[in-house]
Amino acid sequence: MTKFQAEIDVMPKKEILDPQGKAVTGSMKNLGFAEIHNVRIGKHISLEIEADSAEKAHDKVEQACKSLLANLIMESYSFTLKQV
Repeated sequence: MTKFQAEIDVMPKKEILDPQGKAVTGSMKNLGFAEIHNVRIGKHISLEIEADSAEKAHDKVEQACKSLLANLIMESYSFTLKQV
């Protein structure tokens, strides 16, 4: 078994309203950062996985994202995987 490190980013889909991002965008203007627009707030997940191959590790992370880590109706995800 080989250990892999997955770095997963989960973000609201573009067509979904992001109230937290909208609030941060407004605060940026109040703090003098008027040039910053369209802030989107998501989550970052880091995990380790043991698998026989990178392909199997990729498949397991994909399954975890689809079944638990991301709400596919409202969120999209992307990840990188590296051997550790």
